[in-house]
Amino acid sequence: MDTATDQMTGTDRRPPTLGLVVLQADETIEDEFRRYLRDRRVVLHHSRIPSAARLTHTSLESMAADLAAAVDLFPVSADFDVIGYACTSAAAVIGEARVAKIIGEVRPGSALSNPTTAAKAALDALGKRRLGLLTPYSADIADELAANFRDAGYGIAAAASFDEEIEARVARIDPAAILEAVVSLSGKAEMDAVFISCTNLRCAQMIAEAERQTGLPVLSSNQVLLWHMLELAGVETAGIAPDRLFSAKPG
Repeated sequence: MDTATDQMTGTDRRPPTLGLVVLQADETIEDEFRRYLRDRRVVLHHSRIPSAARLTHTSLESMAADLAAAVDLFPVSADFDVIGYACTSAAAVIGEARVAKIIGEVRPGSALSNPTTAAKAALDALGKRRLGLLTPYSADIADELAANFRDAGYGIAAAASFDEEIEARVARIDPAAILEAVVSLSGKAEMDAVFISCTNLRCAQMIAEAERQTGLPVLSSNQVLLWHMLELAGVETAGIAPDRLFSAKPG
């Protein structure tokens, strides 16, 4: 009887619980999170936030008005360890502190993240300060994101963009094209890491190869967001993927 009770207690222990606010237009992040979490015992709840088909400064800023409602759609009884807002550019445009304030007012007590904040945490964990920045964005949004990193003390050695505003097209940029762009960017200036921004870009399958070809840590929005959320939740991240961030000894 005691053994059965012990087994039941072990089985019923609450696993870490994550909440992910996904853009209506995003077709990538949920699939990549499933790829990364395939052998981790983590509960992951999703909510969607309205987002425009075209990515502009106005459409990004407008999500601030809908963020609280999107968070409020999570199950009431779920006890979240971490909630992540899955938009890199919007976090920069709206402001990371403002994003955290909006979510925290709806779900106080949960740790919070977004890809912009997570990228900085990942760069710090790897000891990297000078990066190449690859985005799919138009010039104004790419420049705003670069300024966000510079204001936080990170150098932008070089930047490149696919210059694509339509989210459906961003989701269909071939990972091989992303790999080629990363390798090209890495040769433009001296840098110690590459950050690929946008949760709608399909990067999970090419990061390790990009690191092999460039000799640099390569980070993506989805990768750093999940890594940071797991770190905040106290979940072991080593071995999740064959890249430097998810290695046992970063750097």
